[in-house]
Amino acid sequence: MQESFQAKVSTEQIIAKLPSRFQSQNAENMTAVFQFRLTDKFSFYISIADAKCSIEMAEHDDPNIILTMNEQTFYALMTGEIDGMSAFLKGDLTAHGNVILATSLGKLFKKKAGDEQKIQS
Repeated sequence: MQESFQAKVSTEQIIAKLPSRFQSQNAENMTAVFQFRLTDKFSFYISIADAKCSIEMAEHDDPNIILTMNEQTFYALMTGEIDGMSAFLKGDLTAHGNVILATSLGKLFKKKAGDEQKIQS
């Protein structure tokens, strides 16, 4: 990935929009904490319980999974430029804990129109 990264939308704006994209019907019977560590920015976590989603800009004491990446990788994942498996295989994303949970993120948050269009490199 390129060294200088300029996003059209801030990482904070993307994170703030996540609750509005949450698909509660896909989270029934799920209780999980997804810790995100953006190595060049900050950490935050998504807590899912009782078909509800909350976000905290902090480190969780006992997350189910920890996803570590830089800000550019996070942005690319959220905009659909890359998928989680590709980022993982390229070494741009690491996962610790219940890694199976990572596969559920795509069904828990709907994408906006155009997210599926990948940027040509």
